[in-house]
Amino acid sequence: MKVEAILETISKVFIDTAPVIYYIEGSTSFFPVVDVFFQGLLSRSIKGIVSPVTLTECLVMPVRLKNAEVQQSFVDFLTNTKEIEMVNIDTMVGRQAAELRVNYGLKLPDALQLAVAIRAGCDVFLTNDADLKRVTELQIVVLGQLEI
Repeated sequence: MKVEAILETISKVFIDTAPVIYYIEGSTSFFPVVDVFFQGLLSRSIKGIVSPVTLTECLVMPVRLKNAEVQQSFVDFLTNTKEIEMVNIDTMVGRQAAELRVNYGLKLPDALQLAVAIRAGCDVFLTNDADLKRVTELQIVVLGQLEI
């Protein structure tokens, strides 16, 4: 599936952790795909949604490596980009996450991310975790299946 085809059909997308890491660090084979995706997101009226889980997961390696510059790059991108909104985890998200964990056998971080996406009304959940395709409450788009 082409990145442009996805961008043409969505108005709100949840962005999982891996795409953010690939974009900010720019060092993987997925960078060309995420670059086209984020450039499209930033130039159209598409709202990107993330959660505190996204931020936490993005910061783990830079914190471990004591790399303050990369830490700040993640914080700035996720909190200061006007097209990206951080949605907090509240009681309703917690309840939805519990249902998703039970129904799909998900790990807690994945259940929380998906619950935020569903509660926020996202059209698509962008990830690089093909195992999440079993979730049927919203469209799961896997980076590894996208092309420019």
